Amino acid sequence: MPFTIVSFHAHPDDEALLTGGTLARAAADGHRVVLVVATVGEAGLAHASYGTREALGARRRQELSASAALLGCARVELLEYADSGMDGRAGGVLAFARADLEHSARRVAAVLDEERADVLTTYDPAGGYGHPDHVAVHRVGVRAAALAGTPVVLEATLDRDALRTLARLTRRLPGMPAGFHPDQFAAAYVERSQLTHVVDVARFAHRKRAALAAHASQATTSDPGSRTVQALLRLPMPIFRRLLGTEWFVERGRGAGGRVDDIFATLRDGLADG
Repeated sequence: MPFTIVSFHAHPDDEALLTGGTLARAAADGHRVVLVVATVGEAGLAHASYGTREALGARRRQELSASAALLGCARVELLEYADSGMDGRAGGVLAFARADLEHSARRVAAVLDEERADVLTTYDPAGGYGHPDHVAVHRVGVRAAALAGTPVVLEATLDRDALRTLARLTRRLPGMPAGFHPDQFAAAYVERSQLTHVVDVARFAHRKRAALAAHASQATTSDPGSRTVQALLRLPMPIFRRLLGTEWFVERGRGAGGRVDDIFATLRDGLADG
């Protein structure tokens, strides 16, 4: 039975980094994939390379469209909030992180209602690494799902334990982002014991890599320091597949005992019980 998944993100490229393989896998299996993005990411570090934030935003809008097509998304909805920036000070009165929760949630809920969504992906409560817009995606997504009655809410995240191990092993390699240190992730994302879904997306690693590459503005070499997307795209494909061939989620209301590889497991279980 085909389902509909709505994947909610803060900025262009987040969809590829955190959920690209999962979305590509769902689309390939015949499910409807809808992408909702809060901002065009115009306050990202790369704006210096494009002259203005408006110019970067226009570029990232195009990149998002290309990435979504590669991942098999049937619809892309941009909410057009302003990017709040890493320190939360950008964007003025239109900044997503400072938008009214109920109003934002109703906008996302409207998409969930239109699509009769079965699954919503949002972020973990910490917003992964704490970006104000990512934290807002969590709060808005949870409220929107409650308003729309969406049955399954999956918090896209990373395995903190695996991430800290990766940082220890690779932080001194050429091209890794500045500050890539295990201590940086002490409170980021979630512990392995909290995970409910460990999704194998190795078959879609090429699609995920292509979607990341579509976000070329985030892989520019003209920015001070290295960028995460840039560093990942430098990895040989076998290493890329090994490191990014798994995606992680915490399903709200589902016990962490016994992780599953199917984002629709709760829905399938419900059908079987019915």
